[in-house]
Amino acid sequence: MNFSRESSKIFGLIAKIKFPKVIQQQINSFYVNYFKIDMSEFKDITEYKSLNDLFTRTLQIPRKIEDGFISPSDGKILQCGSAFLADEEHFAFSIKGHTYSVAELLKDSFEENELKNGLDYINIYLSPKDYHRYHSPCDMQILSATYTRGVLYSVNEKHLECISALYTKNERVSLKCQNEKGIFWLVFIGAQNVGKMRFNFDSSIQTNAKTSFNFTKKYDNLNIKKAEELGHFELGSTIVLISQKGLLNLNLKVEQGIKFGEKISD
Repeated sequence: MNFSRESSKIFGLIAKIKFPKVIQQQINSFYVNYFKIDMSEFKDITEYKSLNDLFTRTLQIPRKIEDGFISPSDGKILQCGSAFLADEEHFAFSIKGHTYSVAELLKDSFEENELKNGLDYINIYLSPKDYHRYHSPCDMQILSATYTRGVLYSVNEKHLECISALYTKNERVSLKCQNEKGIFWLVFIGAQNVGKMRFNFDSSIQTNAKTSFNFTKKYDNLNIKKAEELGHFELGSTIVLISQKGLLNLNLKVEQGIKFGEKISD
């Protein structure tokens, strides 16, 4: 039995329970206060009928969408920069001093020639307090979605320091995307106590489920507008953005907080 996967399923089921209104309000209030969540953009906490409703809350006040390539989510920049070559393989940092193989992360979602000219990357960590929905960072076309089965380790900084190449061990979904500048990948990484990852454009992508095999789905003419909602995590997790060299001009700092809609590149 995979304990992290089973515990995540149980947590997801509990989070969906709709307790009596008075009790649910107390649960919501505790969660918001414990994680110091700013609810100014969202409905009043009394309106969420379960913890999962609160986790997956939608914006009630539209965000300002800045020019250029924007952050797909709220969160914190754990690492960003250019991938480096070692033994003819590209590596990136999860956090300072800890690396992962880009090819292993992307699994079956790339062709070798797409990586040959170099890569840039950004790791965005979504904590339990963050807005958990993710959006398109630009006008783009989704070429494919690759599901990779894995475990569900916590993705906080403590676990990234303790578990080698953690991102490549966890369950994940990699979206291969294209804009007018080139190809990039949005990798949504599952984590302990994340009930599910949902994708609005394809409800057949099921995570934290009984699926026992990896798969890739290809799409024709799946065009997504900048800032359009792609889906959501049912609790916090991590998004890794990998891009072909020259697509992004990054000006970000490690540990920097970021919001969906904010510009991260021209």
